[in-house]
Amino acid sequence: MRRLVVAAFAAFTCVCAHAQRIEVSIPASSGVAKPLNGHLILVFSKNKESEPRFQLEENYLSSQGFGVDVVNQDPAKPIVVDAATIGYPRKSLSDLDAGDYTVQAVFNVYEEFHLASGKTVWLPPDKGEGQHWDEKPGNPYDAPVKVHFDPKTKTVLKLSLDKVIPPIAGTDQDPAVMAAKDPGAKWLKYERFRSEKLSKFWGRDVYVGAWVLLPDGFDEHPDAHYPLVVYQDHYHAGFGPLPWITKLPDGKDKGAARRAAAGYRFFQDWTSGRLPRVIMIYVQNANPYYDDSYVVDSANLGPYGSAINEELIPFIEKKYRGLGQGWARATFGGSTGGWEALATQVFYPDLYNGTWAACPDPVDFHGYQNIDLYNDANAFLRKGDFGEIPIAADRKPDGSIIANAEGEFRFEYVLGTHGRSTEQWNIWQAVFSPAGPDGYPAQVIDPLTGKIDKQVVEYWHEHYDLNAYLQKNWATLGPKLEGKLHLAVGDGDTYFLNNAVHDLQKSLAASRNPHSDAEFQYGPGEPHCYTGGPAEYSMQENNADWPQRVLPLMVDHMLKTAPEGVDVKSWRY
Repeated sequence: MRRLVVAAFAAFTCVCAHAQRIEVSIPASSGVAKPLNGHLILVFSKNKESEPRFQLEENYLSSQGFGVDVVNQDPAKPIVVDAATIGYPRKSLSDLDAGDYTVQAVFNVYEEFHLASGKTVWLPPDKGEGQHWDEKPGNPYDAPVKVHFDPKTKTVLKLSLDKVIPPIAGTDQDPAVMAAKDPGAKWLKYERFRSEKLSKFWGRDVYVGAWVLLPDGFDEHPDAHYPLVVYQDHYHAGFGPLPWITKLPDGKDKGAARRAAAGYRFFQDWTSGRLPRVIMIYVQNANPYYDDSYVVDSANLGPYGSAINEELIPFIEKKYRGLGQGWARATFGGSTGGWEALATQVFYPDLYNGTWAACPDPVDFHGYQNIDLYNDANAFLRKGDFGEIPIAADRKPDGSIIANAEGEFRFEYVLGTHGRSTEQWNIWQAVFSPAGPDGYPAQVIDPLTGKIDKQVVEYWHEHYDLNAYLQKNWATLGPKLEGKLHLAVGDGDTYFLNNAVHDLQKSLAASRNPHSDAEFQYGPGEPHCYTGGPAEYSMQENNADWPQRVLPLMVDHMLKTAPEGVDVKSWRY
């Protein structure tokens, strides 16, 4: 689901100016290829706590943004933002109040991809930052500028993007550097794996990263082979689901300190024999559309499901002595990772022996967040005979609405057209849609009008609606999924994801031959990222020991269902 970006504050450059038209230039010193291809994002802010580029959000607290596509543009000509440029939250420059603002712009550089389909598309490649346009290495930007803006004047404000975001390779945020420096490297390894399948699809070399956590005693037991547990998540540079902390640091940030303490407890449990001895991996699969692929084969992202399950995982199991059999694999994750964990088990039922999916992204498109793709006529408004109401998108646990669908779609349109926002609605579109005639994902919802394309919805239904897929294929899937499905979600989920989970539970409750034994847990009033656990503990406490809760359950199920004659001893020392 959504990603959180924390950014530092930078000093402001002060310029007095008035403008209704803004011209942005990119100096030759930026190193951006000519002609210019990419997307300009310009931000107006009144919040002085961080740079404007870090202040665009999908909810009502967002600063003001404008986006401009740049296609084969002569760098000698400025990129223009004017009253016709689409903005968010307000729709136009002319809608801004006269007053003092801080302004900043970033140019998100696109590259040309020659796909195996024969189509050519221009997309923002991931540069190791996890698809954040405001932090992407190589993107030109400027220092924040203080301005007085009046939409009624005709004075032109000119900005020059004379700074470039530096590379990550070789820094402390480079996973390879992190792995080399980690004091826990005895257990924690990092792999950068070239996928033949993905490279063929994208027409260039494509790599996925993988953190591999080895069980205690791995070196001392060279004849042991181990089960594999796959943790699914968004891109982050380090290991997940908890940080690997071998020594508890002194930290003043209470939130960071709590997370570090949870990571240190996990390290202690992992290396003390209190947890089953398995290999745990976390796969990094950022791509030109998002920080994560959703680990399925897709018309627009390529064969990430095949690449990870048929190329990467066999490679890891061979190198690190995995058992390499479906009975000895399990998966878990939350949010985006929750959908991936469930989809992985459903689409690869023989390759995995259990999934623990928390707060999953929409598992039934009747509950596409708060949109019913099948029955709603429009994704932004529901209309009665005399009244209409906007469709809510985000909420607080108490039910207070903080964002509507219309605003969220325009937010993403400002960040990138043709589904290139690298944000949530657009990655679902990229994963679930067929490719359109222009090579970009077929549009399921018009981002400016909310019109739903029912033909595209039908494609989604046939391929990626997990509830529909289970119902259609239950005769063959049902027997393979016995004892394997475990879901948890908060009933106050920030993005209404609990609605689709309830739909899935109703369908599975009605299943026969076999009757599904899937387990569901709901957290009353709990927001997004609820992972289940004992009701007497808070959501935060349960999340802090989630791996310790699910790993024993996974291994118990593996041992109960292990085929006769397989190795259930070498790894249980």
